[in-house]
Amino acid sequence: MPLQEVAAQMKVMYERVAGIDVHKEMIKVAIRSPGEKPWTRKTEILEYRTFYGVLQQMAADLRKRGVTHVVMEASGVYTEPVYYALCEQDFTQVAVINPAHAKALKGHKTDAKDCARLAELFECGLLRGSYIPAPELKEVRDLTRYRTKTVQARTSEIQRLSKSLESAGIKLGSVASDITGVSATAMIEALIDGERRGGVLADLAKGRMRTAGKLADLSMALAGRFTGHHALLCRLHRDRIAGFDSAVAGLDERIAGGAARWQRETGLLTSVPGFGDVVAQAWLGEIGPAPHQWFSSHEKLASWVSLCPGNNISAKKRKHGRTGDAGTYIKPMLIQAAWAAIRVRGRLQARYNRLVRRFGGDNNPGAKKKAITAIAHTLLKIAYQVLKTGTPYQEPGADFYTRRESPAARQAFLQRQLQKLHPGCTITITISPPEAALTPGA
Repeated sequence: MPLQEVAAQMKVMYERVAGIDVHKEMIKVAIRSPGEKPWTRKTEILEYRTFYGVLQQMAADLRKRGVTHVVMEASGVYTEPVYYALCEQDFTQVAVINPAHAKALKGHKTDAKDCARLAELFECGLLRGSYIPAPELKEVRDLTRYRTKTVQARTSEIQRLSKSLESAGIKLGSVASDITGVSATAMIEALIDGERRGGVLADLAKGRMRTAGKLADLSMALAGRFTGHHALLCRLHRDRIAGFDSAVAGLDERIAGGAARWQRETGLLTSVPGFGDVVAQAWLGEIGPAPHQWFSSHEKLASWVSLCPGNNISAKKRKHGRTGDAGTYIKPMLIQAAWAAIRVRGRLQARYNRLVRRFGGDNNPGAKKKAITAIAHTLLKIAYQVLKTGTPYQEPGADFYTRRESPAARQAFLQRQLQKLHPGCTITITISPPEAALTPGA
């Protein structure tokens, strides 16, 4: 039975509800209120344009009509002005829901039906609002997301620089791990300025790149067909990279200022392995400083971020357990934190090694990917817990799993299981000496 028919037979929880179908240039509003006869409901459909002044007037009109609850589907940036115009009025609740939770049947979709369906489902309590950050957290979110896009654009420009060098026969990327490092930058700048001798260019290397083997390889790698056209391209790429570096530095400063009011929560998050300031600030912007207020458990938060195994079971057959596509910004940050966390000796590194062996070992191409996703899930649970309890993370040590599987720990676990089966009983464990167990008749 469709959800709309189910809603028609359920108890109405909110007497006057408005459902809004949001578009770029117009919105449809369905107002559900008591009908003229007892136990009946009526629906009124209105239409407004999306200029902010009109949206404010729409919000005021809804309040005059006695509407207390408003619901709309998430429609990207088009939802935001509608949501904030409604928040200026004293509605009991303004909810933004996941569109997948109120999807219409194929062939039964119009703007009027969409907004009416939202109102009918919401008035019976069949829809739940999504997490919407407070305005000050929204500012941090916007800045952290723009920082992510800027870093991605910088990475793309570095790849273009690498392609220009490869086109000129310069194999710097085969010897240097980072073509934006100090030594590599000096060599590229010298190439742009007209230097073509591989030995002279290799002599610009610094630090660990000055080993005998490295210098010989650099001398050969820097001898190519680098022309004036390649110099122009590299100059353009280098200037763009420098611009992105400056933009990222400016964003870091602004994000730090915006997140300063949550200094305590930032300190708790940075106590988690792999969490630096960038990841902690992204967490604040995407999830907030108190995730336990919106998500009753870390399992629900993991599902929202799409870091938990997916369920796709039919006829008792599990088809796959892939994670979903949500968490566009925070999920990559947690994966990045997971890669950093497993580089430090501790519980997470031990867990990663165990998972890689379970998923097929180093020879299995997908084993490390699955394992690192599981580590990111673990980091999410840890971060949720430290924010909920207000206690910094305490590293249990690299022998965490070894201790947990020790005979003493196993005995304590079995004793707890017996006490669950027989509440109130007293369990006494007597361990006989090994020689007594071997004595005949003992």
